[in-house]
Amino acid sequence: MKIPKAGQPVRGSTTGRPIMVALDLLGRRAALRILWELRGEPLTFRALQEAAETNPSLLNTRLKELREAGLIDHEGQGYCLTEAGVALRLALRPLSNWAETWCK
Repeated sequence: MKIPKAGQPVRGSTTGRPIMVALDLLGRRAALRILWELRGEPLTFRALQEAAETNPSLLNTRLKELREAGLIDHEGQGYCLTEAGVALRLALRPLSNWAETWCK
């Protein structure tokens, strides 16, 4: 599966509108879980694999996609959210609040 990019067709959209590209990326298996696990301190590959409860192959694929999207980076201590990743986490808060209300 190719890495989604704005302006290029993605699953569910032939236009490649940014929101559709973001939803395609975030909707991939384990992508949101990986971002969630990186909300705190940087994590090594093994620690992230354990925290996200995923296999090494899938984790490598998602890390590549999320790094190319500019949402995570790898520094000396491990993987962490970039500024864009932190901004995404904050942007998802209202959706999380809506989902909590919706599920009641």
